[in-house]
Amino acid sequence: MTELLQRQVRNRLLRQFPEDAFQLLAPFLDPIELPVKHSLVRPRKPIEHVCFLESGLASMVAESADGKSVEIRHIGREGIAGYPVVLGVDRTPNKTFMQVAGFGLQVATEDFLPILEHPCVRQLLLRYVHTCELQLAHSALAAAKFNMHQRLARWLLMCHDRIDGNDLPLTHEFLALMLGVRRAGVTDELHILEGMHAIKSTRGNVRITDRNKLIEIAGGCYGVPEQEYERLIEGPEPEVVFLVERPGREHAIVAREPGSCLRD
Repeated sequence: MTELLQRQVRNRLLRQFPEDAFQLLAPFLDPIELPVKHSLVRPRKPIEHVCFLESGLASMVAESADGKSVEIRHIGREGIAGYPVVLGVDRTPNKTFMQVAGFGLQVATEDFLPILEHPCVRQLLLRYVHTCELQLAHSALAAAKFNMHQRLARWLLMCHDRIDGNDLPLTHEFLALMLGVRRAGVTDELHILEGMHAIKSTRGNVRITDRNKLIEIAGGCYGVPEQEYERLIEGPEPEVVFLVERPGREHAIVAREPGSCLRD
């Protein structure tokens, strides 16, 4: 088997792993093709694998007891599918499956859990879970306080963040699931965004023609979770070492910016 090198992976979380932790996990990471509709997490079933997405787009979907469903968040190469195991949870009522085909690095849960004993990895992944919760909170905020085309602009931006290029292979059915509306309503909202010259919509595809315009349309319902991810996961970690003198001894103090991993 070809050795997996950290500098070659595209998953943004894996790229932030400490080198020693990545080397411990790498032998257990199996490349996997992720076709459309591929199930990553089954509702109320044991989470047997964690998958670091390298490309493509996965949807986490909540479903009510009477069968109503809505997408609650996206997962792309910024994250992992199966992350509830980080919190000590072995299953969830939500399901996660691929909406846009891609590729991933999959590891069995039993092989993944020991890496959480590494303090920096645990800190990194708990911060990622925090950004997931923040994304969910802002989805609720958008649903309650913003109009439909603003919400659609937000979801398209979130997809654009996770998919290469400006063409998003998204069906009206998927967009309806994202927004919790009928397909006919999605068509109307796409026409509004087209009229604002932000996108071009065709059958099974949405092309982003002006991302800045889309951000302007989304207004305040896009950006906060994304900024928090950058701050906590990929933020700068300047380090300053200085000496503190105390009677009879001297201490070296290492100061890092918030968002870094402090080692013992």
